Amino acid sequence: MDTIADNRIVLTLDAGGTNFVFSAVQSNKEIIDPVVLPSNGHDLGLCLKTIIEGFEQTRARLKSEPVAISFAFPGPADYARGIIGDLGNLPAFRGGIALGPMLEHHFRMPVFINNDGDLFVYGEAISGFLPWVNRQLRDSGSHKVYNNLMGVTLGTGFGGGMVRNGGLVAGDNDAAGEVWLLRSGVERDCFAEESISIRAIVRIYKNNSVAPVQDDITPLVIYEIATGMKEGDRLAAVKSFRQFGEALGDALATMINMFDGLVVVGGGLSKAWQLFAPEVTAQINGTICTVGGQKLQRTVITAYNLEDRKQLGEFLTGREKEINVPFTSEKVVYDPLKRTGIGLSRLGTSEAVSIGAYAFALNAIDKAN
Repeated sequence: MDTIADNRIVLTLDAGGTNFVFSAVQSNKEIIDPVVLPSNGHDLGLCLKTIIEGFEQTRARLKSEPVAISFAFPGPADYARGIIGDLGNLPAFRGGIALGPMLEHHFRMPVFINNDGDLFVYGEAISGFLPWVNRQLRDSGSHKVYNNLMGVTLGTGFGGGMVRNGGLVAGDNDAAGEVWLLRSGVERDCFAEESISIRAIVRIYKNNSVAPVQDDITPLVIYEIATGMKEGDRLAAVKSFRQFGEALGDALATMINMFDGLVVVGGGLSKAWQLFAPEVTAQINGTICTVGGQKLQRTVITAYNLEDRKQLGEFLTGREKEINVPFTSEKVVYDPLKRTGIGLSRLGTSEAVSIGAYAFALNAIDKAN
């Protein structure tokens, strides 16, 4: 669907543990200055009233009436029914809170709630990474077209989502894309998020640095040490990002084998992509063994870092050739190279989530009608 040309307005919310940021989207763009209110996550009644108040203030700033409310909210949740489960960063949510039905009753309009990882990938599939890759392929003369996209967000946690043929893959329990609970490829007794997160970068640096380390050191400072912009233990800083990339590559290899699509990467830590991208592709394009020691390819698909000009060129070119159709004079194009491209968000994580929420609401309304 062409959401850029759609003039309908949807109210949105960026729900953080500290603040709620309310806005309105029209034609894939925010059309007002955001309304920022404290989340009050310790007090359920106050928190719910804050959500209502935020959307009321947002609606009051509009010249036209919105058609829906659509936003990302932390899980676990029954997203299809708008029921929120027991949350970590909003401790007042316990036992199942019917947030969606409450908002529908108050505002008398459809309400759609999703996981932020899902909406990030959905936005990138509509207006970001997926169409960008397909344009690159078309402009290079390739016959290859991609329809599926998976993505991960790298930050405080490790989130993910999948879009198949234009539709979100939610799962029967709204639990698809829970990549944070994959087994860590570098700390085998732990889940993946322990190795793919802000806390992982900080922990690895602290554990390996021979130089003094401040207790409140951040991944940005470690990045600056790794790139020579600040003093510190550069070897430990580089190691923290390389181990991070190794764990991420291991997780993505599992995802690629199960889903087979392009991969988009977002979140704050994605800004350090050049420090860990080689380990990501090395893991995916590496090997795995039989019990007898025979080595096999880790995936049947070759991964290319599309932020690298040389790898992008190889990805776009592929191995296309013409082959004969037996018993005829006809020929067909055949490309034996099974491949995926991995690259960074083309929209920015927040904008992708916003566009994803907007498009999801309009698509659901159109289907219902």
